[in-house]
Amino acid sequence: MAASGMTRQFKLAKESELRIEVGMESSLSVRLLGGTAEIFGTEMPPENWISFPPRLKFAIFTWIGATIEVNGTSEVEYVADETPMVSYVNVHAVLEGRRARAKGSPSNNAESSQGPRVIVVGPTDSGKSSLTKMLLSWACKRGWKPTFVDLDIGQGIITIPGCIAATPVEMPIDPVEGIPLEMPLVYFFGHTSPSANAELYKVKMKELAKILERQFAGNAEARAAGMVINTMGWVEGLGYELILHTIDTFNADVVLVLGQEKLCSMLKNDVLKKKLSVDIVKLHKSGGVVPRNTKFRQKARSFRIREYFYGLTNDLSPHSNVANFGDISVYRIGGGPQAPRSALPIGAEPAADPMRLVLVNISHELLHSVLAVSYAKEADQVISSNVAGFIYVTEIDIQRRKMTYLAPCSGELPSKILIVGSLTWLEG
Repeated sequence: MAASGMTRQFKLAKESELRIEVGMESSLSVRLLGGTAEIFGTEMPPENWISFPPRLKFAIFTWIGATIEVNGTSEVEYVADETPMVSYVNVHAVLEGRRARAKGSPSNNAESSQGPRVIVVGPTDSGKSSLTKMLLSWACKRGWKPTFVDLDIGQGIITIPGCIAATPVEMPIDPVEGIPLEMPLVYFFGHTSPSANAELYKVKMKELAKILERQFAGNAEARAAGMVINTMGWVEGLGYELILHTIDTFNADVVLVLGQEKLCSMLKNDVLKKKLSVDIVKLHKSGGVVPRNTKFRQKARSFRIREYFYGLTNDLSPHSNVANFGDISVYRIGGGPQAPRSALPIGAEPAADPMRLVLVNISHELLHSVLAVSYAKEADQVISSNVAGFIYVTEIDIQRRKMTYLAPCSGELPSKILIVGSLTWLEG
């Protein structure tokens, strides 16, 4: 039942949590009046109000007991005394031990000086991103700077949907603002499901992993801190194959399986078969995890894109710019037949080439597309290059051969090479 806008207090017993879902159109504030409490592993400052915008879902957990004051309207609001937090913090303690051992190892021993590489897997709506944030925040609280890798192209925690990305995390994650982005490493996949081009998804993962390996090789501190990897909620068929591929690509040594016995069992069998040195750990999902339907996910994606251009609370001012068709090149990756029928055996159908780079003819079809601005200097570098940011196409004038687009800042684009996928957005 929705709580009204009046101020109310909750006294939380030790190891309990207050679960809140902010309404689609309302905002809400909370503050800690007594005791200690945390949100996704980040401690709440005493007495300070924290304001949450619409649509956010969060839980305030206390280890020793706390008094929480809430002001504003929520869709859902209740106290739960059964949580999996003790098992989560136990995992953190094990990872902490591994980081300490890695730091104490001679840096010329690549294997022993490598901290934990943790992958969080589980079906849709099992609480993967929440657990990821907790593990990162708890590590930061102990002075580590772990690397966060986000492979969930459906939602996107680091940047907009349709991307895989990584960034070092240096301080506990702000429960409202999210992860501070100094210099994230972002690769544009361009779609919100890997089924659109699974081979390209694997290639992008490989490129990201390669850069991270290079960074770790030159930074003993980052190497010992390790990485925490968030994945998609697709765990069957191709989705499962991609989980195995992720474990291999990032050389993961810990897989945390949230809320699914079958997935845990399958992974244990496959790891055993491949003789990999990987710990598979099953964890219970939180009772506070809320199932989200397709419509909600689409809305959440739209809000993430809007947030990129306008900020979480409309505090950014994006710029409208115009580009001549002749000054930019737009590419699509994948599609188009691999070989003409005449070059194939009789009866064989030409297959689409998932890695084919296609120069796109600028037309009205690009309207409302979100394009990535590539760091590539030449076309043949597009697939392997990361991206500088994104623009949103608002108008195409075929007669004048001009494209109007929205960018986060004014000035020229850092590159004239743009990439298009199937990612679109209707501003409104």
